[in-house]
Amino acid sequence: MSYLKFDKTVMINLEESLTREVLRTNRLGAYHSTTVVDCNTRKYHGLLVMPVPAVDDDNHVILSSFDETVIQHGAEFNLGLHKYQGNNFSPKGHKYIREYSSETVPRTLYRVGGVIFSKEKVFSMFENRIMIKYTLEDAHSATTLRFRPFLAFRSVKNLAQANGNVNQSYTEITNGIKTCMYPGYPELFMQFNKKVKFVYEPYWYNGVEYSKEQERGYPYKEDLYVPGYFEVPIKKGESIIFSAGDSAVSTTRLKALYENEVLARTPRTSFYNCLKNSAQQFYFRPKENDAYLLAGYPWFKVRARDLFIALPGCTLSIDDPVRFEKIMHTAMPAIRNFMVSGQLDSVIKEIDAPDVPMWAIWAIQQYAKEQGIEKARELYSGFVGEIIDYISSQKHPDMKLMDNGLLFANGRDKAITWMNSTVNGKPVVPRSGYIIEFNSLWYNALCFYKELTEEMSIEKIDTIINAMDKSFAETFVNGYNYLFDSVSGFSMDWSVRPNMIFAVAFTYSPLTRVQKRAVVDIVTKELLTPKGLRSLSPKSEGYKPYYVGAQYERDLAYHQGTAWPWLLGAYLEAYLRVFGKSGVAFAERMLISLEEEMSLHCIGTIPELFDGNPPFTGRGAISFAMNVAAILRVVDLLKKYNAD
Repeated sequence: MSYLKFDKTVMINLEESLTREVLRTNRLGAYHSTTVVDCNTRKYHGLLVMPVPAVDDDNHVILSSFDETVIQHGAEFNLGLHKYQGNNFSPKGHKYIREYSSETVPRTLYRVGGVIFSKEKVFSMFENRIMIKYTLEDAHSATTLRFRPFLAFRSVKNLAQANGNVNQSYTEITNGIKTCMYPGYPELFMQFNKKVKFVYEPYWYNGVEYSKEQERGYPYKEDLYVPGYFEVPIKKGESIIFSAGDSAVSTTRLKALYENEVLARTPRTSFYNCLKNSAQQFYFRPKENDAYLLAGYPWFKVRARDLFIALPGCTLSIDDPVRFEKIMHTAMPAIRNFMVSGQLDSVIKEIDAPDVPMWAIWAIQQYAKEQGIEKARELYSGFVGEIIDYISSQKHPDMKLMDNGLLFANGRDKAITWMNSTVNGKPVVPRSGYIIEFNSLWYNALCFYKELTEEMSIEKIDTIINAMDKSFAETFVNGYNYLFDSVSGFSMDWSVRPNMIFAVAFTYSPLTRVQKRAVVDIVTKELLTPKGLRSLSPKSEGYKPYYVGAQYERDLAYHQGTAWPWLLGAYLEAYLRVFGKSGVAFAERMLISLEEEMSLHCIGTIPELFDGNPPFTGRGAISFAMNVAAILRVVDLLKKYNAD
């Protein structure tokens, strides 16, 4: 039985099926995403969505959808599904679906009268190519398949409108056609593994609506161009493979190409395998010798903080240390270049955030735990030393080392932490001064550096650590035994926020055991939800638990009460540090709610954030690297506790 399987009752109920999305990606930054019933609900959805560097830095929807029609005895049964004005759906192909599963590859089973028909999709790992395998499982009479490609050729940030500038020409190629709607775009090659007939019948389908964009307060109506349709007869038991990509394919090799892609997949047969599969979908290799992690899908690029926070979970926790080394090998020169020249990186965004170098050290610390301190010392000790020197020498433009050993950062007018939402150019949460996670990271980095260098005493480092042993608690621990989120002079942020949990979760902490226990207790009481830690306590002023409405409203709520799964990872690590093996059962129970997400929202992965109040609905990006990585690290940590 498939781990990710939905029966007819779910599939024909659009209130259920349209909320479940699917995502498949490749290493080039391209992807395929839609809902389980193949009805696009976002402008980011499409069968083939890919970068087009000749146009801009965005992804572009090339092939939006591909409608199938089963023809028997002259009767046509259209299996497509699109939403139009007035909540009208056409052609309502979902009513023929009998089941959907997504164990190795997404598979939809249809029944049309006496015809049983299956569709399986594979997105090529190293090419911009979607392949769809159609199989006629059963039929009692001659059957023909008709396919209509819906083309967009536009940025994921825009919507297409019917116009007279479209290049309507096409060229016949082996078992298909190639076409390109606008200059600057690559040609789209649509081919089958057997001879097909293409009927040229150009037509605009007007007013296709995307409900998710409507919910988010964005324009949501689009016109899609259909150049014509393909027709091909199919026999009982026969399979036909369709390919759409930015290059031609040898049609005689399509079957082997499809099968090889299937063999390379991690079957999503468990919670761990779903997370592993999801982690691998963030891998990004735009050039042969480069390796990155994308922050999330469908709209995030490579972001420095996200990359280092997600790196251990997306590599080490799935037994791929080589991938860790490749990504770190790509990222280190970018960090070094910024530290030396202040120059920003063209691929890794937000590399100038003050905490980014310290998260890089934290990632290396996790590598040392998994691969051994000797190997970490050999590969990364010099790099860690450069970061420590850079920070302690007061070279970062937005952060200074004070005499008490603490780091003071200026975030009043510029968002410099992970809580980075802005309205009218100003931070919604202006965190400035002594910021709790910055200083937790700094203390941990200093102690790890001593471990890495094998020197028990480094005078400069010891001076800072000794100062922090006293100043950290004096600065952050308040009269109610939790930690201030930030402190600037006589101004303290009394808001109960989750960032204090890092002072307990990290390997090295200046807090006493009693202080750690107090932090865990208040986080448990006020911030813990089944989906993650709230970004603000319901008891604090400004609590906004629901991430809904227009962009402005969502920006205000982004870090004011929404729940984040990646913080749950830090919380459970902290909980296990405080309670040891007696906390394992609790940690395992906490993961149950996130395992439920494997069949909700975007199936097989974890979305960006959740509402902070019940029913804790998933929001934001449909798949988020830091969340997937954090939960993978918890799963790995629990394995080790149970093994012990």
